[in-house]
Amino acid sequence: MTATPTAPPPALRPYLTARHELLWNEADAFAAEHVAPRAVRMEAAPGRVERKVADLMAARRWFAITVPAAYGGLGAGHVAKTVLIHRIACVSAAAAAILQATLIPVGALLHFATLEQKGRWLPQVADGSLLLSIAVTEPAAGGHIGGIETTAERTGSQWVITGTKAHIGNSHLAGAHLVVARTAEPGVRTSQALTAFMVESGRPGLSVSDHRPALGLHGFSTGHLDLDQVRVPADNVIGEIGQGLSVAQSSSILYGRPNLAAVSLGIHERVVATTTARLKARPRYQGALSDLPVLRGRVGDMEARLRAARILAYQAVHLLDQGLSCDADLINAKYLGHQWAMQSVQDAMELHGTQALDRDYVLQRLWRDIQHTYPPAGTGEVQRVRLADAAFDEDHIQWSERLAAETAQAQPDPTAA
Repeated sequence: MTATPTAPPPALRPYLTARHELLWNEADAFAAEHVAPRAVRMEAAPGRVERKVADLMAARRWFAITVPAAYGGLGAGHVAKTVLIHRIACVSAAAAAILQATLIPVGALLHFATLEQKGRWLPQVADGSLLLSIAVTEPAAGGHIGGIETTAERTGSQWVITGTKAHIGNSHLAGAHLVVARTAEPGVRTSQALTAFMVESGRPGLSVSDHRPALGLHGFSTGHLDLDQVRVPADNVIGEIGQGLSVAQSSSILYGRPNLAAVSLGIHERVVATTTARLKARPRYQGALSDLPVLRGRVGDMEARLRAARILAYQAVHLLDQGLSCDADLINAKYLGHQWAMQSVQDAMELHGTQALDRDYVLQRLWRDIQHTYPPAGTGEVQRVRLADAAFDEDHIQWSERLAAETAQAQPDPTAA
């Protein structure tokens, strides 16, 4: 099964403009022509990093979907970003992961970089010559930002960074990495102890471990970065010194969580489509498996979850594009989007019987891929804690209020005097 251009469901029309619908069809056509044939090869050779799909997406300026036109981007916003990730994920979650992983550090640059820094890096992202990664996670600390052990020490006009980052998306494709490191002495509060740096991949002392395929998302690289006294100039600091926690948290909430909700949604749609096609085609008695009430009930639950996840994902990013408070909505879209997709994949595995156990059958890939939308940008446990904060009215920092409005606004021309 490959993606064929289809109109968005009517329930999404309140969130989509005519431009979004054109992008929807463009992404479907792109996925059918370029992604579907490569998805098979990506599965057959899980130890190889997929580069061609990244090049093709870069040529369309999709890595700059949220970047203002002043820097060469499309300036299309978060709903458009979700459309691209969602539709590509219907065909290949790995290809969608390549796209979404660069969009997270791009968001950090949009919100925290100086005009000079934006003018230095964002046009390269827009013309496809530079992909980015965000390097926060570490082997011992995992996603616990307060446990970051990578250090950065000031030496004259430079910073010297030492440490290891793990599970870094696009690690083998990125030409620069947004690295969050500890810049304060032990005992200083985490909110003031971390700083973000842009570290170009060619700097001495920076190495990327060999690609090792994971359980799923074959073709997408999530490697280790080793930083051995890597020197970067002071003007590679993104945001203020001590503002690294804000860079990481805002990027996770405004970009990481809705991006992963979109990946889960694409997988979810493919699961339901694969299952219904299978049940309709499989003869049983005088009809097909799809005629059996007990199976129709299972599929009805899958469809209910899918429709709810779709609305959650698009409602949240619509609010973000409008500059409205929606941190909890973004968190919820990621949390329930993964949970519901996971349940539907499990149901599909059972409805397919032994067919689901065939290594070459698409459902096995979907089961493996959905596992990868749980840990990044906060596990389900983290999301529940954040949602409890919202319930008790204790989520005092609203990144959507503070930063979404400025994203939607046209940025100053970086070439202006």
